[in-house]
Amino acid sequence: MQHPTPELIGRIPLFSGLEGRELARVADAFKERRYKAGDTVASEGQKGAGFFVIDQGTASVTVRGEPRGTLGPGDYFGEIALIDAGERTASIVADTDMVCYGMTFWEFRPVVEADGRIAWKLLQALAAKLRAAQQG
Repeated sequence: MQHPTPELIGRIPLFSGLEGRELARVADAFKERRYKAGDTVASEGQKGAGFFVIDQGTASVTVRGEPRGTLGPGDYFGEIALIDAGERTASIVADTDMVCYGMTFWEFRPVVEADGRIAWKLLQALAAKLRAAQQG
């Protein structure tokens, strides 16, 4: 099974402050996931356990049935699921065939527990996202 490169993971704001060995450790926790055009990758209101980064392809985002945007290579979603495995806040449907890398919270937790720098960077990124949502 393929894993993303540390360089791809380093472009994700959640992990951009990490260094080489830390990025490699996080990248190794991801697993390749493939979706066909039309597949639902995440369903709003359903339990979510995974965080995804898109390597190839595009997907549409909807919230309460309303279009909210398009995701493509380098984009990511599901970061809150890394913490609480709660309900998805949006639906993601593949517009094209997609290659993504996914990581569940149970795969991520040992990585975070072993390295507080990863945990701190995640907290900072989530706080920034919360601020942006409150202002937007």
